Amino acid sequence: MRALTWLTVAGAAVFTVAWIVLGAVSPGYELFGNRIAPYSWISQPVSGLGLGVTGPWMNAAFIVGGLLVLAGTLATAPFWWHRGGLGRAAIVLKSLSGVGMVVCGAFTLESMMLHLTGFLLAVPLPAVGFALAGLSLRREHSGLGLIGMVGGGASLVLFAIFMAIFDATGAGGNVGIAGLVQRVLIVVTLATLSTLAVGSVRVAAPARALAVHA
Repeated sequence: MRALTWLTVAGAAVFTVAWIVLGAVSPGYELFGNRIAPYSWISQPVSGLGLGVTGPWMNAAFIVGGLLVLAGTLATAPFWWHRGGLGRAAIVLKSLSGVGMVVCGAFTLESMMLHLTGFLLAVPLPAVGFALAGLSLRREHSGLGLIGMVGGGASLVLFAIFMAIFDATGAGGNVGIAGLVQRVLIVVTLATLSTLAVGSVRVAAPARALAVHA
């Protein structure tokens, strides 16, 4: 299980490197017949990279990264499942992050509702899972529990800010900072998910060792 949890970190890295590199080289894209150029990290969402010449690469990163994240998260399922209702709800919600990434890669911004569904699966629902995971750990493992609660809360706040300030017309004209807020949101979400995945194995190891000695 220890090795498999690092797939979450690998998936997060694949996705993050993809949007950084492709965002630097993107000449822009077309959406519903409208030309949007140049591409701006500050104003435009990561999903814009799923269109135009960067589209095949970004969508592949969504799917491959999502599958890796999902596999690494599910590898921790036994640990969370034995923690009762909070742990079980947490692992179900956290697993949705990888599913949502795959959906976003399969359906671009031109399939707006399906892509938005993927985004909701990938970010706010897992963020609730982070908070639940933190609550389930708060007594026995306060450090990891705090990471879950703070990461979950920060992700939800950033998601709310992004939804409040994002304007498709303004983003298309490179106005506003919604793209930057979304990138911070993505980094916080994936970092929290990765930390909980790898950290859960570290927490579980001493418990297994005690059980063996007993």
